[in-house]
Amino acid sequence: MVNFVLIAVCILAGMILRATKSIHPEAHKGINTWILYLALPAVSFKYLPKVHWTTEMFFPIIATFLTSVFCFFFMMFYSRSKGYSRRSRSTLELVSGYSNTSFVGFPLVAAFYGESFLSIAIICDQTMFFSLSTLGIIAALKGGSKSGTISAGFILKRLITFPPLIGCIAALILSQFMDFTSAEPFFDKLAATVSPLALFSVGLQLKFNGWKKLIPQMSVSMLYKLIVAPAITLGLALLLGIKGNIAKITIFESAMPAVLTSSIIAEQFRLNTKLTNLTIGFSIIIGLFTSAVWYKIIEFFF
Repeated sequence: MVNFVLIAVCILAGMILRATKSIHPEAHKGINTWILYLALPAVSFKYLPKVHWTTEMFFPIIATFLTSVFCFFFMMFYSRSKGYSRRSRSTLELVSGYSNTSFVGFPLVAAFYGESFLSIAIICDQTMFFSLSTLGIIAALKGGSKSGTISAGFILKRLITFPPLIGCIAALILSQFMDFTSAEPFFDKLAATVSPLALFSVGLQLKFNGWKKLIPQMSVSMLYKLIVAPAITLGLALLLGIKGNIAKITIFESAMPAVLTSSIIAEQFRLNTKLTNLTIGFSIIIGLFTSAVWYKIIEFFF
């Protein structure tokens, strides 16, 4: 319950401070810099060294990447049918293809399935984060380019200099040679700032004027994120014969609302932040209800 209260408090705080002009209008940029360069890398160092890898753990990895890839084609056909620009298409890809597997996902997994299943949720979360740091950044780069096309070298340069991706890779490699147990309290403190600051940043940028004009884009984004994406994951689990808790948690995590980091990336690469922030806000509210429906569906099949 406290997580849901925190969501409301952080977003409302940002909206109120912006509306009353109690904070600098560009304050969200500084907050986003903290999240990208310190908090998100700390998340990787907090969780990745603790993961116990097995053959079955490949399913969350495969499913997460495939739902992002399918989102690319889904939004490509939709955007072409509507005549949208590359910038709009990239925004839709960014806000629709990646789930809020941690801040919203973790407490819901604990509530519906129990805290012992968070070990599986962590795999989903880190895979989603890695996918967002690669496929998501490529989409953002293409949408942020005036010509819509950029060189492979430029993409590679931006990828290898993207702080969260560096943190993710460093955590995977260094954890094989170093014991980070003594540093866990430090990483815990930094990682704990991600969700409240990201929500606060969304609140600072969230404006509801003109939201009716964005209903078609928001609707198709939430259609994919909250319905199509988990349906794809469910289909993959049945097709591959994946059963048990790994299948349940992977499908449930794919049904989570849009990830908060997409707003930060959209702002960094000058995509449609208004559409991104509105979709995040609405998807969190609606996602709390649709996740309960997906729990019933998952229990029916597994």
